[in-house]
Amino acid sequence: MNLLFKTIAWILIFYCIYCVFLFLMQRSIIFPRNQIAKPPEGVPGAGIAGFEKIWLRTEHGKIEAWFLPPIHGREPFPAPAVIFGHGNAELIDFWPEALKNFTQMGIGLLLVEYPGYGRSPGTPTEKSIRHTFVAAYDALVSRKDVDPSRIVLFGRSLGGGAVCALSLERPSAALILMSTFTSVHSMAAKFGVPKFLVRDPFNNLEAVKRYRGPVLLIHGLHDSIIPFSHGATLHQAAQNSTLITYKAGHNDCPPDWNQFWNDIKLFLNNNGII
Repeated sequence: MNLLFKTIAWILIFYCIYCVFLFLMQRSIIFPRNQIAKPPEGVPGAGIAGFEKIWLRTEHGKIEAWFLPPIHGREPFPAPAVIFGHGNAELIDFWPEALKNFTQMGIGLLLVEYPGYGRSPGTPTEKSIRHTFVAAYDALVSRKDVDPSRIVLFGRSLGGGAVCALSLERPSAALILMSTFTSVHSMAAKFGVPKFLVRDPFNNLEAVKRYRGPVLLIHGLHDSIIPFSHGATLHQAAQNSTLITYKAGHNDCPPDWNQFWNDIKLFLNNNGII
């Protein structure tokens, strides 16, 4: 019996050490900002007509955001706009070219950086990201060229958590979530970590349940980082949602950008955004 008790005691000790390690390191895992190459001095979107660099005033410091205006003549003035949240190992620098089709559809695009990422000061946490995105939203709807009744929130991976948190604070016309998890709690459970140790829960499932507008969920069937089951669960929980699947993993989703833009345009058309 002594051997059994000793074995159990050592297992518990190692488990406690493991949990303490993950508690201390979890923000480095969720927000691997130090593993991202230093952003270039030049701004990738600067060549896009009307490009604006904006510094958002927050309690965490001035956070960078980029606004790409819609191409004139495609939409009546004022135009709809998209607020975009990127993945955890990305920067806003990665997205102007990939997402400029929004501007070609007559939609403004606001790329919002996270505190502590790129050229922005601060520390990334659920709270600091939520405050940043609220500040970004408030700055966007104050513009005369933006229609506040046609704001779309779009998040990829961790960015889904950013825009879901924003959806609980401010109204929007639609929500688009690509390769997004149900919550950090559910992700942590895979590693045997109890809920109370999660510092930034990002409860997207609860946000989607409460969201009254149309939701578009896009997920790769072969996603090994955030399994497809997360997208399916979000779809089932939403009051009004469309689920689109691609034969893709996490970082190669979407596999076909032409198909992606067709799907986005159809969703926005069907819901009166454009």
